[in-house]
This record gives sequence, structure tokens and C-alpha cells, in this order.
Amino acid sequence: GTEDRIRALEQRVELQEDEITVLKSSLSDVIRRLKDVESSTHHVGLRKPTPLKSRMAIEPLPSRPNVDNSPKSRVRPPSPGGRRRAPTTKDDHKNNAGDLRSVTGIFQRCNQLNFSGNGKQPTYNEEDCSVRMHLKGRPVVLYKPTNVEPAYNIASSSQLPDHKLKLEWVYGYRGRDCRSNVYSLPTGEIVYFVAAVVVLYDPKDGYQRHYLGHNDDVKCIAIHPDKLKIATGQVAGLELDGRPRVPQVHIWDAVSLTTLHVLSPFDRSVASLSFSKADGGSLLCVVDESNDHVLSVWNWQKETKVAEAKSSKDQVLLCEFNPHLDGSIVSCGKNHINFWSLEAGQLVKKQGLFEVIEYIFILCLGFTSNGDVISGDSSGNVQVWTKGRKIAQVLDNAHEGPVFCISPVRDGFLTGGKDGCIKKWTEDFQPSQQTRLPEESGSVRTIASNDKGQLLVGTKKNMIVVGDFDSEFQTIVHGHVEELWCLAIHPSNQQFLTGAYDKQLMIESNLNIIKKITFDDGIQSADFYPSDNNIIAVGMTTGRWLVLDSTNQELITVHTDGNEQHDVIKFSPDGKYLGIGSHDNMIYVYSVSEGGRKFTRHGKCHGHSSYITHFDWSSDSQHIQSNSGDYELLYWEVESCKQVTSAPSMRDVEWATQSCTLGFNVLGVWPEGADGTDINSVARSNEGKLLASGDDFGKIHLFKYPAVQPRSSSHNYSGHSSHVTSVKFVSGDERLISTGGQDCSTMQWKVV
Repeated sequence: GTEDRIRALEQRVELQEDEITVLKSSLSDVIRRLKDVESSTHHVGLRKPTPLKSRMAIEPLPSRPNVDNSPKSRVRPPSPGGRRRAPTTKDDHKNNAGDLRSVTGIFQRCNQLNFSGNGKQPTYNEEDCSVRMHLKGRPVVLYKPTNVEPAYNIASSSQLPDHKLKLEWVYGYRGRDCRSNVYSLPTGEIVYFVAAVVVLYDPKDGYQRHYLGHNDDVKCIAIHPDKLKIATGQVAGLELDGRPRVPQVHIWDAVSLTTLHVLSPFDRSVASLSFSKADGGSLLCVVDESNDHVLSVWNWQKETKVAEAKSSKDQVLLCEFNPHLDGSIVSCGKNHINFWSLEAGQLVKKQGLFEVIEYIFILCLGFTSNGDVISGDSSGNVQVWTKGRKIAQVLDNAHEGPVFCISPVRDGFLTGGKDGCIKKWTEDFQPSQQTRLPEESGSVRTIASNDKGQLLVGTKKNMIVVGDFDSEFQTIVHGHVEELWCLAIHPSNQQFLTGAYDKQLMIESNLNIIKKITFDDGIQSADFYPSDNNIIAVGMTTGRWLVLDSTNQELITVHTDGNEQHDVIKFSPDGKYLGIGSHDNMIYVYSVSEGGRKFTRHGKCHGHSSYITHFDWSSDSQHIQSNSGDYELLYWEVESCKQVTSAPSMRDVEWATQSCTLGFNVLGVWPEGADGTDINSVARSNEGKLLASGDDFGKIHLFKYPAVQPRSSSHNYSGHSSHVTSVKFVSGDERLISTGGQDCSTMQWKVV
């Protein structure tokens, strides 16, 4: 009858709603894939497994020296079974900023259509006490533990946590693809940037301060002549809802860290900044990364543009005000050096003339005491330009390879190059002194001097070293150089370790890098053995995993399971098992004996249809819960390595950790419309009162645990400019550690 027809129509409508949800999620996936394709220059296939032999250079590092004494993407495919993405290069970062504009239009159109990856709100089933949520159209059913309030109401509001986070320390420096970005301030602090944070670091007293006004990658910095004001420029980006995030220049106070002025808009990214010097710093020159690399001059105090001009179709790397000539600007880059004069509100350009036309980059600029311009090129030569636009003198082969920086000093100037050499030249352009950085430091990116007359050198390997021509250089800032996913916390003290695709594993403690270990392969994951905390298991990007004793450099064992990266490696709480969650959809389980020195294959958990993203051991080491790339939450019995098919029977299992991003106690971390890959990491505090998450938008969220209400209330924090790949609380819950993927940084947050 009529009721049957109505019931049939209701079922049909519900079915069509499900189909629409799938279509919406598919479109969201297509958009994300387009963004991935446009923001990378190339993809590579899977790597072949490497031989078992593992060469490691393990070097203990001294405590941070006193300078007064004379230092997104988890490789996740866009869909299950996809191919691993190659490590990101500096050209990829450059292209990312440029390609954002073309992606923005797609996102805006999709927003107008009101499409999202999640068309259904979470619902609660009172019969089996479960919540049903959708990620990219896929249903995920989560069963409520009995210790959650019996009168659970999915519509209830959640409470903010009682604690907050405060950024305490930033590990890393961006030297691999930036220049002129290390300076010394009158306070004795060194100022530099990494990710979206500008760091002011005092090596003598061992503290950092942080300017946190930016919301995306900082790319350039300039110091006002009074040394009290600083300008920093950032890249473009996208907000969570797809709206474009416009590049900005911030002018801020180096003492109070307050933002004084904000200049915008710019296109794609801000490439270079320079304050005028001859007039005391009333003007600011800015070059963006638009197609025409527009050069603009601003009255920054009034936030008004004085003049602008198209600079070059070719890449522009640098702009500098001549400190001795009012209104004179020099810019340089691919195949050009331009001399600008600011006349009656207009920028007049004269192009530098080369005697021989050749493919060349002008990479750096400096000025002599009489106002002549010095430039360094990609062939290792240094040119001296008179006040016209012709070369007066060439210092051939000043360096073996590109000259990356020129730094004027009282009686001449310094040059630094890809060869790792720093050379001092007299005022009549004769070499007078030379030194070379240690090989592990890498190429010279930028040179500055501190208040003691020592050289501060930023390197292409994301380090800052200090020294002079008569003494060895010491590293005062360490950083990873390639994408960073690995974070492990020491079980009983404040130590933690990080590992990256640059094959470097660093052990950090008390704001120092205390040990650095170099491997043959990129590092994906690691864990400390619970009984002997000097034993560390490390999962590689190639299918290999190994165990080592970090104190005596002993390699305990090396194994290969498959040829895919091992996204998770984790000891059981009792230390009797080691689990390895792999990109080949398996969890390999090994029995551990002899105090963490013998490993025997116990079995493998086979049942996921996509790569393993996270897993947790139960507190009694008898069960595992795991997540995969297609948003599954599965359970396993460790003894048999068999799947526990009755998910409701696992609702009251106590888990030693909560790193799985899918689970009833963490369902509140997912924002509305999340696409399933937005949340990269979650961590429950050791006392079980707080929950932290790291997402694809550079945000860290702090929730009250458990977070069982959809879209639970949280405090959120910025600092990372890339996807936050991992968050974990240290022993004692006094601090939270976070890692950024492509920004290669590690941040230490104090729980307050």
C-alpha cells in the first residue's frame, strides 16, 4: 500500500544520498590529486631493496658550545596502492608556490558548489553503542567503551582542555633553498627562520624567542638599519576551505615581537626583501615570485606602495638597496643583473652588460665602501661593477662552483661558495684569508658576524655554524634536510629522536642534539626498546629495518620485510614483541628475547587492504589495533596474528598508547568534511588527560581526552608550514614534540 511505497521511496532516497556522498568524495579526491600533481615536478617508482650491509657513521656531539669560547606527504599515495613520491627538492618548493594559483580556482569553484569530502554527519546507534562516521564517503563504525558516560549524547558540546601549549624550542634552519637569512642582533641573539617561525636564538644564554606572526613558509628576511625592526616575507597558501592565502610581508619589533605593519598583496611568494640604508631605512624593497617577478618599493610605515615595475621573466633571487647611494637598488637572478633608480615615484631599470652572453645565475650581491656593486655567479666568478652597468673587474674562479654569498666587512668582503670555502678579500680585490667548513656542514649559504667578531655561517644542509679563520667551526643549529616523519620518545626521560629521508637520525635532549647517526637509507620510523632504552629499532624507506645500540654503535640486527617503507615500528609494552607496520599492507610481528638483542619472526597480520598508517599495542601486549590508508580500524590477536573480527568485543581493551587516528576516543579530532588523510598523527598524554593531533594544514590541536564528541573543542597552534607528520608527549607529559614534513623542522612545546 501507500506505506510500502513511501518506505521504498525513503530507501531509494537514502541510496541516492549515499551515491551523492561517494561522488562528492570522489571529486574531492580528484581535486587533491590535481593539487599533488601540480605541486611536484616528478614522481618516481618504488625503490629496490638494498643489500643488508648497513654502514653507519655514529658521531657523539658535544653540548651546544658557548660562542664566546674560541655551534605531504607521509609518502602516502593519493589512493591505496599508489606509488611512493620522490623526496622533495628545492625546485619542488619553488614550483609549489607558483602552482597554488591554478589550484585555487578549482577549490573556489568547488566551494561554490558546496562539495566536500564528507556529506554525512556522524550518527550514534544506541542499540550497539556505536558511532558511524564517514571519511571520503566510506563508513567507519566506532564502538563506545563502557567507561564512557552511559548517557552519551553525540550532540553534546565538548569542553576545552585545562592546559595549553607554548612554543619552547625549534630545531632546524632553512638553508637548503634560501639565502641571506642569518643575522646577528645587538642583543647577542641570532635571527633566522624555519617553517613559519622566525627564531631569535641566544647561544650564550641558551634560550630562544619566536616570532609567530606568519601562517605559512617564511622565505626571506631583512634587518632595518636600526637593528630593532625586522621584515619577513612568506609564501602563498590555501586555507582549509580552499580560499587563497595571500603572501604578506610583516614588519615587526625584535624586542617585543609585536607586528608593526603588514604589507600585501603579493603574488605566489615573497622572494627577497631589503630596507633602504642611505636614508635610514624609510623604504622597503620587495620582489615577488609572479611571472614578471614584480619589484616594488614601499613606504612601510604608511603601508603604501611608492613604485613598482616588472623585473624579469626569469627567476629573480635577490634585491638590495645600495647602502651608499640614495634610491639605488640592485636585483639579480637567472641571466641578469639589473640596476634600478627610484626617480619621482618611478623605477628606472638599466640592465647589466656581460662581455660574454652565457647561461648564468647571478646568485649574490655585495657593495664596496665606495658604492660599487659586487656579484657572485653560478660559475664561481665574482664581478665588480662600477656605478654604471659595466663590469670593471672579474675575479675568475673565486670558488670551485657557485658563489652563494658575499658579505662586506670592515676592510674588504667575504665570499662563500658551494665548495664549502669562505674567503676574505681585500678592498683592492686580493685574496687574504681562507677557511673551509667541515664536509658534514655542507655548502656555505650565508655569512654574518656576531658581536665577538666570529663568523655565523648558514649552510645548505640546514645548519648554522660559528667560528673564524683561525679556529674550527662548531655547529650551533642542526636540522634535517629532507622530509621528516620519524619521531620516537624515550620511555623514561626527556630524550627523543627524529629521523628523515636525508638518512640522518638525531637524538635530542635538553635542547641539544646529543648524537647524530647516518644510515644508508631514508628513515621512516623508530622506537626505543622499553627495557634497555639505549636500544633503538629503526624502520627504513626501503623495506629494511634494523636494531642498534646507540651507546656503543653496535648494530644488533638487520632484517628485510618486503620492499616498501615501514611507516610504523613499535615495541610491545612488555618488550617481548616488535611490530612493523609496512606500506605493503602487512604488520610483521617479531618475538624479542635476550634483552632486545634477538629477533625471531613470530608472524604477520594480513587483512588490511591498504598500507598501515598507525597501530597501538594493548597494555597487556596481547592485542594490536591498526589503521590503514583506506580508513580501516582492525584488531589483531598477537599470539596467532589473526584478526579479531568482532570489533564490539574490543571496545574495552586498554591500549598502551593512542596513536591510531581512527577510534571512538579520538573521533572528535576530525574536522567537518575531512578527507581521511587530513589528520596525520594523534597522541594521548601518558596520564590520559590530553590528546594532541597534527594535520595537513600545519596545525597542532590540543583536546581534552577522550575526544568523543564530533568536532571536539580544542586549542590550536601554528608554527609548522608543512603538514605536521607526528606529535608525541614526552615522559612526564611536560612537553609535546611535533615534526613537520617538508619544512624539516622539529618543535618542542611546553604544556602549561
